[in-house]
Amino acid sequence: MMRYAPESRNVYEDFVVETDILFFKTGTHGLVSFHGRNYNIKKRMSAEQLRSLLSGKKFYNVGGNCYVNVDKATDVEQGVVYFGEKAPSAKVLRIPRWKQEPLKRLMAGNKLPVT
Repeated sequence: MMRYAPESRNVYEDFVVETDILFFKTGTHGLVSFHGRNYNIKKRMSAEQLRSLLSGKKFYNVGGNCYVNVDKATDVEQGVVYFGEKAPSAKVLRIPRWKQEPLKRLMAGNKLPVT
């Protein structure tokens, strides 16, 4: 009997923005830079695709052209957003301090109550 490993997806080609991306930055001419746990991907998006992405409640604008995935942020402290553990190897993003309280409120609203 032969067993096959489940088909793994190539995160560089088949990523899902809402679940795989920690934050992204928009640029000129529709170029968007997506930042995941251990990768960065640049991709062109149409204005309609970008509008659709930003119309949901998953991403919060933390300044200018940078948007944080609220579901992936784990903590905000002293102007730094943490994604995962607070370890030296963790991916972090600096944000203006005046943006951290609204982001904290959004993050608290996404947490499910423990029963």
